[in-house]
Amino acid sequence: MIANRSMPQSTVIPELVYPDVAKAVDWLCDVFGFTERLRIGDHRAQLNVGDGSIVVATGHGGKGKGEANHSVMVRVDYVDRHFENAKRHGAKILGTPTDYPYGERQYAVEDLGGHRWTFSQSIADVDPETWGGTRPKRTKSSARK
Repeated sequence: MIANRSMPQSTVIPELVYPDVAKAVDWLCDVFGFTERLRIGDHRAQLNVGDGSIVVATGHGGKGKGEANHSVMVRVDYVDRHFENAKRHGAKILGTPTDYPYGERQYAVEDLGGHRWTFSQSIADVDPETWGGTRPKRTKSSARK
């Protein structure tokens, strides 16, 4: 698997939806000891904890009709092969494999229980600052007041 500076290195990455990303990041860092890895505008952030990661994304917390309040991202070696297998086995395809400027090729799917998944393959090592990502201003010491 290619290492990509724009992507956490964890294989499985929960994506949690909050109405206010900045407020959620502050709370998760202060209360649970997460550290901010990367901020993407005001709509998304990557957090680390130990050797794990989560993504915090904007939304209404699943309160809107048909809106999910979470999904799971899984990093795979061959996203096109993975996609074809999922499609062949009847998974509900939400989005076909697409290349993104942050160096990932991803597709989205819904499983038999209605859970949403994004499968992602790193296709390039991309500096997050080239597509609008920013490094955190918080330090570990400020997160543990």
